[in-house]
Amino acid sequence: MTEQNDNLETLMRRSLAGDQRAYAALLHETTRLLRPFLAKRMSIASEVDDLMQEILLSIHKARHTYDGNRPYRPWVYAIARFRLQDHLRVHYSDQLRHALDFDELEEYLLDPVTESLMSYESISGEVDKLPEKQAMILRFLHQDGYTAREVAEKTGMTESAVKVAAHRAYKVLRKKLER
Repeated sequence: MTEQNDNLETLMRRSLAGDQRAYAALLHETTRLLRPFLAKRMSIASEVDDLMQEILLSIHKARHTYDGNRPYRPWVYAIARFRLQDHLRVHYSDQLRHALDFDELEEYLLDPVTESLMSYESISGEVDKLPEKQAMILRFLHQDGYTAREVAEKTGMTESAVKVAAHRAYKVLRKKLER
């Protein structure tokens, strides 16, 4: 490992002195060094290749900043890390630009409920026609205002079982009320 570090540092010093072959070898070895680093952090191989090219360009532009008395690897990893962060920032900001705003989504989801003329009281006759367990769960949730966790404690069911039973009851009610 130390031999490879020495080799990279030697190649960098030689390339700064104008040795074209040393520079080509340095870029080749740097690519071999950084590819696993990028592959762990990115899932698409073509993006790894594109980012590798950007990193190599950054190394080329910043090669004059390399201090020959310091190790090569931390210097090159710092450049790679900054280019990766830039890439991810651009990638995710583009995805966020097309994403839904949670506040808008919440308003959209709540609007039909708040604008609806239906309330628990207006459909309580239909709730009473449900199987007893489902009707009891809906009464606890909507008439008495308990949470699913509180209903689970009262009925001896698990919280997820309460949610599943409520969901099934909602489906049955929706079908009945659509008619």
